[in-house]
Amino acid sequence: MKKIIFATGNEGKMREIREILRDVDAQILSMKEAGITAEIEENGTTFEENAMIKAKAVAAEAKKTAAMPQSEIVVLADDSGLEVDYLNKEPGIYSARYMGEDTPYAIKNKNLIDRLEGVPDNKRTARFVCAIAAAMPDGEVITTRGVIEGRIDYEEKGKNGFGYDPIFYVPEYGCTTAELSVEEKNRVSHRARALEAMKDELKGRFLSR
Repeated sequence: MKKIIFATGNEGKMREIREILRDVDAQILSMKEAGITAEIEENGTTFEENAMIKAKAVAAEAKKTAAMPQSEIVVLADDSGLEVDYLNKEPGIYSARYMGEDTPYAIKNKNLIDRLEGVPDNKRTARFVCAIAAAMPDGEVITTRGVIEGRIDYEEKGKNGFGYDPIFYVPEYGCTTAELSVEEKNRVSHRARALEAMKDELKGRFLSR
């Protein structure tokens, strides 16, 4: 069976990925499950560049694993984050590292809310962005992007998400992304949209062979 290795160790992200790719005829593996460890410096200036850096680095490690036929493997990596317009699109590509990688998101979320104190709804606009890169067996790297628009709420709401989900309010649904059901989130999230686009790419280039 063909394998898709996703360059992450984030369990919450892997749950979302497996749910979104549940209809793909391939084994979905995290880096840990594939036996891959890699120190990756994300020094790109865009979401796409960082995703490509991760995908290529993990693909290089996968090539060292003799048990994995290279023609049967694609490595996916994503870089995603929150852009807040009023804060000059912070935290952006630094979303995971904002205020320190080990800082709890409850503290990060409170900081963003505090920085927007007194700012009206129409100026609290924000978006989640996700870029996904695929390192193909022939060495080609392709990317897709997904976006969901919303605004920063005034307090954390919801328990169904992680990261910045509890403060990201989507007017279209009248709630934060942490208040959406798992099924709804996996249909409309930035990661879902990027993955659906990537799934279409893979069906034509990798999964159909």
